[in-house]
Amino acid sequence: MTSYKQLILLVILFATSNSLLYSQEDLKTRIEALPEIISVEQIETDPEYSEAFKIFIEQPVDHNNPDGEKFKQKFYLSNKDESLPMVIELGGYNIDYNRKNELASILKCNKIVVEHRYFGESRPDSLDWNFLTIEQAADDHHKIIETMKMIYDEKWVTTGISKGGQTTYIYKYYFPNDADASVCYVAPLNLTSEDPRVYHFLDNVGTAECRNKMVQFQREVLKREDELLPMFIEDTKNSGYTYSIGNYGFIFEFVVLEYGFAFWQWQYTNCSQIPDTTAPDEELFEHLKKGSSFSYFSDKDIESNLPFIYQAYSQMGYYGYDISNFKDLLKEVREPTSKIFLPEYMDPEFECCPMQNINAWIQKHGNNMIFIYGEIDAWSATAVELTGETNSIKMVKTGGNHRTRIKSFNEVDRSIIIETLEEWLNYKIPE
Repeated sequence: MTSYKQLILLVILFATSNSLLYSQEDLKTRIEALPEIISVEQIETDPEYSEAFKIFIEQPVDHNNPDGEKFKQKFYLSNKDESLPMVIELGGYNIDYNRKNELASILKCNKIVVEHRYFGESRPDSLDWNFLTIEQAADDHHKIIETMKMIYDEKWVTTGISKGGQTTYIYKYYFPNDADASVCYVAPLNLTSEDPRVYHFLDNVGTAECRNKMVQFQREVLKREDELLPMFIEDTKNSGYTYSIGNYGFIFEFVVLEYGFAFWQWQYTNCSQIPDTTAPDEELFEHLKKGSSFSYFSDKDIESNLPFIYQAYSQMGYYGYDISNFKDLLKEVREPTSKIFLPEYMDPEFECCPMQNINAWIQKHGNNMIFIYGEIDAWSATAVELTGETNSIKMVKTGGNHRTRIKSFNEVDRSIIIETLEEWLNYKIPE
């Protein structure tokens, strides 16, 4: 016979299980009821979260004309508990899946990952490039955050990696009060279309011995272009790469020039692995292939990266190539520029003021921001420089490259980052 206490316990368990079930169903329903939400699809999630959704929200192509053309923007939501903070990753690029986010895992909280306008599935039909601006993108993110705050009304943290890190500090500039903290990973702040600070950085990063070894390797590859170019052509054809921006010799020489930036950005190889000038052709070729991507200049990569390159040459800046060490050996490339990625019909005029204004604002008013960099990452050439006028902090990982994350630091530095966030959020990470 069931006792009274057992009966009460059964009732509580039944009510709790039904409440959880209702809560899960109700979250999807509540998201669907939010303004401008187009669709909500429940998707698989990892054990960190109770549920996850692929969501599309309607956005105006031009936020200054909200009744004009619209497009749908994609983002992913992973729910843990509505009473916890929300980390929103402003991706900067296309987002093909509900990827993990280091910061949300550290804080043990909810997360949103946003696809940037004009990328992936978040492309307007008209593709009017005049509306691919940093301010329009910030307006997109403001709308997503304001909409989702109707459900998640606790603390918010914005974050992003590389171009996503740029997108994060840009968003902070336009909407400084939307989030309680911002974490920008390996985010350059370029002040010109091809920022010359990159050249100074590459002339001084690492050791003189390593830099000289790199230059001698690149020169030797160019000297042996007649022998190595056929290997390059065969390899790229086997890989399915096609090139429309120039002939194979032109692309080959750009790959050699790109090696210098890529070496420090990614560290796919290290100084001890650089072949000397007496190495056989095959060894030189394999090292070049490992250190400088052949696909970077391919039609497929250029097409997928076109919105990024447009933004770089219209507002956000990029880098070019210093050929002073190689000019005597170049046969095809005379005046190298990353602007080769832009089609002829697309010739944006670079606006210098937006990034200069953002740079000044960050230094004087950009509070509650953490900037994370790798010491030898080529993109650290144009890293944010803090002046001490705000409470923001900059953490540089010794020997770190473009893959530098919070987990890359030692325990002491990780504690500084995490404890700073806990203080700003007034939040203690659950055990």
